[in-house]
Amino acid sequence: MRLRQMLAACTITAVLCVQYGATDARAAPTAGGDGTPNPAESDYIVHGFHFASGETLPELRLHFTTFGKPRRDAHGKVENAILILHGTGGSGHSLINEHFSGVLFGRGQLLDGNKYFIILPDGIGHGQSSKPSDGLRARFPQYTYADMVAAQYALVLQGLQVDHLRLVMGTSMGCMHTFMWGETYPDFVDALMPLACLPVQIAGRNRLWRDLIMEAIRTDPQWSNGEYASEPLGALRNAAGLLMIAGSAPIQMQITLPTRDAADQFADKYMERQLDALDANDLLYQVAASRDYDPAPNLEQIKAPLTHINSADDFVNPPELGIAEREIKRVKGGRFILLPASDQTHGHGTHTWAAVWQQHLAQLLQASQPAIN
Repeated sequence: MRLRQMLAACTITAVLCVQYGATDARAAPTAGGDGTPNPAESDYIVHGFHFASGETLPELRLHFTTFGKPRRDAHGKVENAILILHGTGGSGHSLINEHFSGVLFGRGQLLDGNKYFIILPDGIGHGQSSKPSDGLRARFPQYTYADMVAAQYALVLQGLQVDHLRLVMGTSMGCMHTFMWGETYPDFVDALMPLACLPVQIAGRNRLWRDLIMEAIRTDPQWSNGEYASEPLGALRNAAGLLMIAGSAPIQMQITLPTRDAADQFADKYMERQLDALDANDLLYQVAASRDYDPAPNLEQIKAPLTHINSADDFVNPPELGIAEREIKRVKGGRFILLPASDQTHGHGTHTWAAVWQQHLAQLLQASQPAIN
């Protein structure tokens, strides 16, 4: 993944990651943690992929990164596969860092890559998977979350020959995809861990900041219906500002930017980097993909034990709405954890700081341990 894609991933998953040193990921990614196996990368091509819109793509490229190897039980069923889903603007690589994979994937850690077969796909429109900026621009199919989940399933079942998942977990957009996995493929997975989202349609303030980003792009004269000769910088400047606010963590920002000069300097550097990182068509499609997300009507269909985690300083999913507490009651085996805001949380990006919530993952894995036949 190129540096510009890494920075775009940082935009939404953790706005302060530019301060913590995003690296050029053109080299093979490393996970950190002693004994972590080396990652492997590949592409899976789905021929004639049909989108919910009725559009088709002759070849849909799905890029993915894996750690470890699949292991089958006495009946031939894969028993150790874990699917981890990234957030909007990110990729599988955006979860390979010291705060996430470095805490989880090492030898003896909860998701030990020597024990589990870990799958990190790039969603449609993201990372190195097929996306508008590859050349089709606004002629790229108008994908939705349902398309993204269907493509993930095709990758897992057909591309990797994995017929069962020990765990599906996801951050932000991946959190929403995790709820959809639980509903769409209820017998395919042993446990679910959605991080930083809500299991209802996107409305209210969450919908509005997304609408503002899409409107900024579509109304910029330079956008030219997606056929721009150069990036519409006015639109991207507005979008980058909204993304910064949506991903912000007030306590962390106050600690990291304690003076007005520090805040002003950060804003300047942030904007400079983001204007180089973002592609208008890709961003428009990424944000628009959430337009019909709504797992609420089918929450009772989820069978696997589920632990849903949000943080109290999340601008995107504010705790005062009370939605998560209300909806989790409809999930059999469901549990909701609200992490109090502190100097250890990172706003919406808390989902990527595994040390803050890994004890709940340990409990979920223990509670969902499959019975031995």
